Amino acid sequence: MIFPRCRFLEWVKNPHLHIGRAKVVFVFMFFLFLSPKISSQDYERVNAILSLYPNTFENPEKLSKFITRDFASEEDKVRAIYTWIIQNIAYDPDEYKQFDYTFTNYRERNDKDEKLRAKIIQRTLQKGVAVCEGYAMLFEKLCELQGIKNYLVRGDIKSNFQDIGRPFKRVHMWNVANIDGKFYLFDPTWGAGKYNGKFIKDPSYFYYKTPPELFIKTHYPDMPEDAFLDEMPNREQFSEQPLIIEKNLLPKDIEFPSKGLLFEDEYFDEILFSIENINPEKIAYSYGSDIISVENIEREAKRIKFNVPLTIGAKTLLIYFNGKPALGYKIN
Repeated sequence: MIFPRCRFLEWVKNPHLHIGRAKVVFVFMFFLFLSPKISSQDYERVNAILSLYPNTFENPEKLSKFITRDFASEEDKVRAIYTWIIQNIAYDPDEYKQFDYTFTNYRERNDKDEKLRAKIIQRTLQKGVAVCEGYAMLFEKLCELQGIKNYLVRGDIKSNFQDIGRPFKRVHMWNVANIDGKFYLFDPTWGAGKYNGKFIKDPSYFYYKTPPELFIKTHYPDMPEDAFLDEMPNREQFSEQPLIIEKNLLPKDIEFPSKGLLFEDEYFDEILFSIENINPEKIAYSYGSDIISVENIEREAKRIKFNVPLTIGAKTLLIYFNGKPALGYKIN
């Protein structure tokens, strides 16, 4: 299973551009549950209140009014926005076909930018399907309506074996929001679930306020300052690193092989692995079919070492920790 990616629309030129309010028909929806405004970071109550919201809205202003009514702090408002999106929006690549964008001059382009953003947001709310633009633009618009500073980020992602070693591409969109004076990273598209021929709903808060050092493993922004790191890999280093699926594993923890592209002629009959700051009970590997357990694991204080037999002709190698995918490599 892989995470959704986006073929960036050519009209997305300014990631900090906000749209005007859409002029749509307001449909009143009588909502019986009225709750008091709740205290910050009471996530269980935030989620409980959100579970009683409608799963579609006519426009973002209507959903924003619900959030204004029920939540007071910036933290709770952003949590509510993220939660509603990941619970109610499904990833559907066919949404690319819904919007045809052409223009003859830059003035026309700017006018269409604004109108198209409004249409994407409205369709996302009404139909409950989107690609990354819909997820990210809806998140942005709802934050804007709540008076919360935020902006869109575009950039590259690493989500499958084919991403290892390829050139930088602007294929995805995510969000930055300022909560109580501090910027945080969000990806509601990946937070909603996975896509593997069909959407698999799997709401997750890993992509809610994700620490920058973890976010950079899979998301590389077009503008380096949007990574919020003092030191970050360059684009080539990001491209060359393995697929790091284990959420708490950092690139610097992988001593060997540190690059995601393995060459058969560089090894004899085994591939040596040395990884710091993790100590799984069980390790296994797969070259695309059977999952085979690693029997001999050398354990040190903060390091594990193990060997995987080299299979000639294999194209991919997946390492498992405790039965779950942890690291992915491509083989040439």
